[in-house]
Amino acid sequence: MGKRFELLVFDWDGTLHDSVAAIVTSLQRACLDLDQCMPTDLCARQVIGLGLVDALRHVAPELDEARYPELADRYRFHYLASDLDLKLFDGIHDMIEELHARGYLLAVATGKSRRGLNRVLEYSGIGSFFSASRCADECFSKPHPQMLLELMDEFAIDPENVLMIGDTTHDMQMAINAGVNGMAVTYGAHSSTQLAALNPLWQVDSVADLSALLMDRA
Repeated sequence: MGKRFELLVFDWDGTLHDSVAAIVTSLQRACLDLDQCMPTDLCARQVIGLGLVDALRHVAPELDEARYPELADRYRFHYLASDLDLKLFDGIHDMIEELHARGYLLAVATGKSRRGLNRVLEYSGIGSFFSASRCADECFSKPHPQMLLELMDEFAIDPENVLMIGDTTHDMQMAINAGVNGMAVTYGAHSSTQLAALNPLWQVDSVADLSALLMDRA
């Protein structure tokens, strides 16, 4: 059976990279550093996938606007203290390598900064398999469709030939806004109920299921 999709676009944190807990903790510690109320785990998880500034406005809504750059610096301080210890989810490396070998175009659309994404692409060992990427400091933050629209334009691929794979409602809403199919994974930041409400084409609960479905039906 021929490929249903030509371009597979992956979110990074919580989809490929087991980094949700580190992001939550870093957001909480950054808020405490600036004497802000510490967001709950649930609140912090909800903003994962957004660009950093948008995320910080949600977790620290009472902070003076002029201090958000300071809060961002504290977040980076805490996150970068441990990010090299973070790993891909088990099975992700083999899955990405196999999809690349099968001829899929692979890309990343993430709320990370360009500097942050380049850092993890290098040390994760899978960076060479991706043909393109878009970051939140280069484009509008999710769920705005700019990241996907630019990727489709770059490769001259129609929306029906694109699949967006992510762990948050921001990813699924971005897919809807760009007119492409979405595939939700429930092992990341947002719950299966939240993701199902946006009617993804497929929803899976593990990397093993994600890999099997992509290999068989994408």
